[in-house]
Amino acid sequence: MNKSSIFAAVASAALLATAVTGMAEAQNWQAAPTYGNVSLRTGFAPDPYRVNVLSGGPINASTSIGGSCRGYIANAPDFDLYFTAGSSLPLIISVSSNADTTLVVRAPNGLWYCDDDSGQGLNPSVRFNTPMSGLYDIWVGTYGNASNQQAQINISELYSQ
Repeated sequence: MNKSSIFAAVASAALLATAVTGMAEAQNWQAAPTYGNVSLRTGFAPDPYRVNVLSGGPINASTSIGGSCRGYIANAPDFDLYFTAGSSLPLIISVSSNADTTLVVRAPNGLWYCDDDSGQGLNPSVRFNTPMSGLYDIWVGTYGNASNQQAQINISELYSQ
């Protein structure tokens, strides 16, 4: 096995470790997203695609979803991404904010992926090395309390934010 194959295997294992298989009882992934939606296909431009949102909500993700999920999120998704995969590029969903934010993503396979602080500073990021086509429901949480904070969702195939 070469070095890049080992790195890819470790990165894939790390991503799979963040998946939560339990059912999120408090999150209504079928609700209309608060800040809209977009349909993107691999090779989209501009990259990254950015969406301004307010993070936070009244629901504690660690109790409503469980696993590695953290922060306070809303019931409805903040944003919906309809993605058409088709290349060897990854799909990276990250958040930029001056506040301590968290990220919850329900992928097309029905699994929940959560992160806190894998991005730059206190910003979260979820990377799908082999993205699926379909609906990605995205929630941006606020760590530690339910207050709303300015945040930006970044969707990219090229950059981790």
